[in-house]
Amino acid sequence: MKFKLNNGYEIPAIGYGTWQAVDEELEKGLEKALEIGYRHIDTAAIYFNEHIIGKVLKNWISSGKVKREDLYIVTKLPFHAVRGSSVEKMIKKSLKNLQLDYLDMYLVHGPFSFIDGDEFLPKDENGKIIMDLDTDHVTLWKAMEDQVDAGRTRSIGLSNFNEKQIDKILSVARIPPANLQIELHLYLQQKSLVNWCKSANILITSYSSLGTAATMKKFGKNVSSFLENDDIIKISEKYKKTPAQVALRFLVQNNIVVIPKSVNENRIKENFQITDFELSDNDMKIIANLDKGEEGRLLLFEEHFPGIKNHPEYPFSV
Repeated sequence: MKFKLNNGYEIPAIGYGTWQAVDEELEKGLEKALEIGYRHIDTAAIYFNEHIIGKVLKNWISSGKVKREDLYIVTKLPFHAVRGSSVEKMIKKSLKNLQLDYLDMYLVHGPFSFIDGDEFLPKDENGKIIMDLDTDHVTLWKAMEDQVDAGRTRSIGLSNFNEKQIDKILSVARIPPANLQIELHLYLQQKSLVNWCKSANILITSYSSLGTAATMKKFGKNVSSFLENDDIIKISEKYKKTPAQVALRFLVQNNIVVIPKSVNENRIKENFQITDFELSDNDMKIIANLDKGEEGRLLLFEEHFPGIKNHPEYPFSV
């Protein structure tokens, strides 16, 4: 199952997410994912795992088990390089780590920037992120477009940008963003942003699609997992599917790409098996009504990047 992007390329609707997956655990998980049939792999420079993914992909391609053109590889420009002058250097570094000649999608990981340098997470003596307050989205996007022209990536897009920030880029873009990757799940459905992107012909990718109780607890959210919601359990029993499969199917049925992360073989397989059933209109409405709006947001970045909410390009309401 694939969705068409605004530049004519197609992206698999179900991808394999790799955030917080490293070393042997990721290597084994990715091997299983490829065996199961995943061809869309999502990573980022700041996940520090591109080299592991590159090792696995090289083995699969060189052995003839998969062709490069059958893969869809996504990575992202890290926060300390969100400036026009850093884009080419960072995409070349990612390509080297991934052992690839080109990417299928290169995303700007966020609309704010840290100071330039070798550190991905530059911090001051108080543990606060050292920010670059002069983020220039116009020159940044021109540099992103240059990477398409150079053949280093087929498509370019954004992650964690809000509507106003995307609109600014669209106003100057020669090559419009093909994709926006955002936190999106049953408790944070971002309906306004999703509809706005649909009108702008920008495809949405959901991360944290299965925001679990463990994740919510980790980030101090006093909210139970939607996978334990009575309505979701009832719907999952109706279709003889797991709550996670129902949650993913709801998103894909709304033309949203999902990139669930797991290193557990059974869950990797389950997450991929969501194209053999279809939720009814009534069930889609029931699930749509679970949306908690901003109250359901898990990741505000302050947990990872202390002080970042003071950046002028911080994308979320505070």
